[in-house]
Amino acid sequence: MADKNQGYEAMPKLSRMGTTGGPQRFKPREKPKNTKGTILRLLSIFTLWRSSLLVAVVLTVLSSAVSVAIPLLIGGAINAFQLTTHTINQSLLLTMLTALLACYCSGWIIDTANGVLMAHVTQNLVKYLRTQFFSKLQSLPLRFFDTRAHGDTMSRVTNDVDNISGTVSQTTTQLISSVLSITGSLVMMLLLSPPLTLAAMISIPLFLILTRLITRHSRPYFQGQQKTLGSLNAVIEESIAGLKMVKAFHRQESVLDRFRTINDALCGYSVKAQIWSGLMMPFMNVINNISFALLSGIGGALAVNGAISVGTVVSFLSYSKQFGQPLNSIAGMLNNIQSALAGAERIFEIMDAEEEPADQEGAIELNSPKGEVEFSNVSFSYQSGIPVLNQISFHVAPGAAVALVGETGAGKTTIVNLLTRFYEPDAGAILIDRTEIRDISRHSLHACFSVVLQDTCLFTGTVSDNIRYSRPEATDAEVITAAKSAHADAFIARLPKGYDTVISGSADQFSQGQLQLLAIARAILCDSPILILDEATSSVDTKTEKEIQHALLSLMKGRTCFFIAHRLSTIRDADVIMVIGESSILERGTHEELMAQKGSYYHMVVSQLGLDESILNDSYGS
Repeated sequence: MADKNQGYEAMPKLSRMGTTGGPQRFKPREKPKNTKGTILRLLSIFTLWRSSLLVAVVLTVLSSAVSVAIPLLIGGAINAFQLTTHTINQSLLLTMLTALLACYCSGWIIDTANGVLMAHVTQNLVKYLRTQFFSKLQSLPLRFFDTRAHGDTMSRVTNDVDNISGTVSQTTTQLISSVLSITGSLVMMLLLSPPLTLAAMISIPLFLILTRLITRHSRPYFQGQQKTLGSLNAVIEESIAGLKMVKAFHRQESVLDRFRTINDALCGYSVKAQIWSGLMMPFMNVINNISFALLSGIGGALAVNGAISVGTVVSFLSYSKQFGQPLNSIAGMLNNIQSALAGAERIFEIMDAEEEPADQEGAIELNSPKGEVEFSNVSFSYQSGIPVLNQISFHVAPGAAVALVGETGAGKTTIVNLLTRFYEPDAGAILIDRTEIRDISRHSLHACFSVVLQDTCLFTGTVSDNIRYSRPEATDAEVITAAKSAHADAFIARLPKGYDTVISGSADQFSQGQLQLLAIARAILCDSPILILDEATSSVDTKTEKEIQHALLSLMKGRTCFFIAHRLSTIRDADVIMVIGESSILERGTHEELMAQKGSYYHMVVSQLGLDESILNDSYGS
């Protein structure tokens, strides 16, 4: 709803769907990478479920304790076989086997309970992140959406949150369990044989070097993967929304080529990310196998010399496996962790975006606004140094009808955007009923306007719901009355279920003119003191336009009206016509006054009527 073509060439062009066009859109945006800060921020969110997490940690500790006890019990069972006397200590063997069975059963129960608990925490985390993200979107200014692809934003709230969800559910308790298992195994190894433990420590520096090397190389590819996935979603969303236009101009191959380009880039990032992260497990297995072979040889030599028992060697080797296995698990989790952290950074980037300015302290509520509007030396630019409006001033009395005309990109819609406070002016003041709009609460300010845009937006629901969108508490009778006033009742009655017909957001079953009639019905139902019509009748036929104008005449009584239009039939009866251009108000006055001046407005009318001065004089007496 913004006229921003003038002086705005340096920024990406915007399509009707609000997405940036051309290759520039897919250029990765530079933003700070703070892995440590991202992890700490995710952990701070986890504290919302601290009780459940505490129980999960306790269960994980118990599970790890059971795991640590198992190799010791296995060693004890082996020692029940007396090799020197060729006898079996049946009591000890039965005790060890019973304890092993109890450990395996209790471990299964604990791990199952922990999995259920973490599923609960994980899904609550997903719900929280998506709720906070979507809530944030509602408070962001329009400028934010003007410069971002919608598909990329959607990808963040779906794919990136899913990545975090999957990683949390798979790695949270597994990381804790791995740390505890490593610690417990190390303690038991030291108790069993310090020399063998020293030999086992050789694998630690190798693991740290390998992890650092692979993480450093794989992180950029995971970040690129998430960015490119967002761009791919943007292409899909844009192509689906504009499918009719794609087919109308036979651009299927062009769209497909662009999709292939982004998809190839995504594939490239993903392959490289998976290759680098996939290198971890094979190398870790090699390190662990070499370590295991070394320990087996040393342990065997010690057992032969009688330094330790065979059961102790078996227990130690089991602990060495248990010591190396969590390291392998952590290495395997790096893939998910890298992807999740990249997704979390993208989510937090939106969460940290600057919001619309909050209501000032003591912001007032307008009671029974009259609709008086004043612009006082207002300046505004979408890009610094290139003004769209430069110190414009005008006053509109309550109940007056004002038409804004001018070339495309002159700043007509920008005036309306500033009036409704969708954008903040760079300088000057805007007043409603002699109160600066910054001093009015946003809720009270927006209640002053009924808006009909050129592009009608409908939502999934019934026809009645869509008309009632402007005033949810309206009765069915009021909805029908508004539809009749907008001349929409006739085609609504022909729908399968009339006003109860369910429509989708795309509303492809309606013509553009019917969509505008529904939008006008919505504005009529809103019944606000200021009416804004942005090319509201541009898609209806002449007969329907006249019928709507008759309906609007009654609606306009006692209300301040702003028209943005090009049709003479729409603007000629306005109380004041303002010609916008060159960042200022070029002309203002009634239709007759402006025609008499023979300036910009006059030439616009002449051009619209085919440069036939005689017809112009006969029609308007100018």
